[in-house]
Amino acid sequence: MNLYDKYPVHLTNSLSGEKEPFKPINPGQVGMYVCGPTVYSDVHLGNVRTFMMFDIVARYLRFIGFKVRYVRNITDVGHLENDADEGEDKIGKKARLEKLEPMEVVKHYTEGFHEVMRQFNILPPSIEPSATGHIVEQIEIVKKLLDRGYAYEVNGSVYFDVTKYDEHHHYGILSGRVIEELLESGRKLDSQDEKRNRIDFALWKRASPYHIMRWPSPWGDGFPGWHIECTVMSTKYLGEAFDIHGGGLDLKFPHHECEIAQSVAANDKKPVNYWLHSNMLTVNGQKMSKSLGNSFLPSELFAGTHTLLDKGYGPMTVRFFMLQSHYSSTLDFSNEALQAAEKGFKKLSNALGSIRKLKHPGAGAYKYDTALVQTLNTLCATLYQTMSDDFNTAKTLAVLFEMSSRINDFKSNNVPLTAIDEKDFERFKNAYVGFMESVLGLKEEEVHNDELLSGVIQVLINLRKKARQDKNFALSDKIRDELKGMGVQLMDGKDGEMTYSLDV
Repeated sequence: MNLYDKYPVHLTNSLSGEKEPFKPINPGQVGMYVCGPTVYSDVHLGNVRTFMMFDIVARYLRFIGFKVRYVRNITDVGHLENDADEGEDKIGKKARLEKLEPMEVVKHYTEGFHEVMRQFNILPPSIEPSATGHIVEQIEIVKKLLDRGYAYEVNGSVYFDVTKYDEHHHYGILSGRVIEELLESGRKLDSQDEKRNRIDFALWKRASPYHIMRWPSPWGDGFPGWHIECTVMSTKYLGEAFDIHGGGLDLKFPHHECEIAQSVAANDKKPVNYWLHSNMLTVNGQKMSKSLGNSFLPSELFAGTHTLLDKGYGPMTVRFFMLQSHYSSTLDFSNEALQAAEKGFKKLSNALGSIRKLKHPGAGAYKYDTALVQTLNTLCATLYQTMSDDFNTAKTLAVLFEMSSRINDFKSNNVPLTAIDEKDFERFKNAYVGFMESVLGLKEEEVHNDELLSGVIQVLINLRKKARQDKNFALSDKIRDELKGMGVQLMDGKDGEMTYSLDV
């Protein structure tokens, strides 16, 4: 029996709002697409949470035996300011302001995005296509939508006719939006607006004379709309119907709603069986945003340079912190929560190091503990059950904490390894290591040289404090002088406190 048969996965489908059993289109294989970054600025933590969520989904499905084709795109054209159909392309604007070629901007921020993913141990996707690499395919699907009567052309721009689509299908099936309310709300069309209705969206936009990024098309020089790229790339690499699609909650409308409409209009079939969306981040109870000054870049979080942070936190601590909450729940950042996460991750990480070193003594005189074996086997099974229950990382971590206590018992010999046989121990060990590293992607925190140096100096400071308390002034002076010779200047303060500065 395969693991995915023994521990069937259930997930909460954004399309229905219900928890459903996961049944892939092709048995044993999963096609998954997530909307990737628009590469015109540094990646923020809200984006990181989304990509971490899908990293977990891909990791776990592979862990239980599925073959996963995971596609994550790069948006490098067509995303206009404020997610509108008018205005300047975000990448083009960045290029114009910084006097760069658009692809220089794309390269810089794509490399930065990949580095952040590496720091958080987020695995690369199977395929990472870009919008600019699929212009021809985007033009072709626009032509198809025009031919089928779901789009119209005005002055070199092409728009999707939402009301025409809704006559035959359901616009709002994912987001729950009602088309009549959308038509009535917001601004009315003015005389300069080309669209038939305000809710119609751009498939292709005519390029104005100042627009840098432009391609020839049957309707003149222009560029694709934002929504069409994901329809094209998901279809090309996963087929007209595939298993899982999603992103951040903010993409549910209009982006993912528009994707569904385009695909159904072009191919007469539901494009995706399961939609997954990660919830937003808050900071001390407030929505994380640039305007409020509470939006963190990963580099600020690592270095502790943001004004709202007391100190810096390593990438694995932050990853652990994010996994403490279910992906569909709001996640609140605070210094207290991060400090608690740092302690919690250290406990699990120490247990990981310990169980790697533990060796079962092998065959011999056993004091076999049947109840203990049953407990350990239940813990191992519960790991699969919690992850198969809508990828519940929070409950999975709770099981790992219980397992870490058992590991510490073995390490201290409070419970001898001879209480279980070698097969039971290896099953327990492989489950703990496998879920920590392969499923949750948690590994030992990297220690940078400056952190190591600071730690070593602090040890020597503590030794010097002890020497002075013992009135061993010769040793105290020796530590001070030898550190000074290496470029570390110790400074004595009030109440015996010591600080240091580096002259190297």
